[in-house]
Amino acid sequence: MSAPTAAVPFWRAAGMTYIGYSNICAALVRNCLKEPFKSEAASREKVHFSVSKWTDGKQEKPTVRTESDE
Repeated sequence: MSAPTAAVPFWRAAGMTYIGYSNICAALVRNCLKEPFKSEAASREKVHFSVSKWTDGKQEKPTVRTESDE
């Protein structure tokens, strides 16, 4: 008798990470929404973060960026 194999989540079997899978699902749900909910969800989708460079052990002034900045 062979040992039972563990169940693998389908997103893992497809070679995806859970974050990638959840991002795809969230995008599909946002695209299915009707107005005004669709525009509200789109405004929450934006990501902002700050980037700081370090020179000689000291932090320079951080810059705030969005995911669309290159």
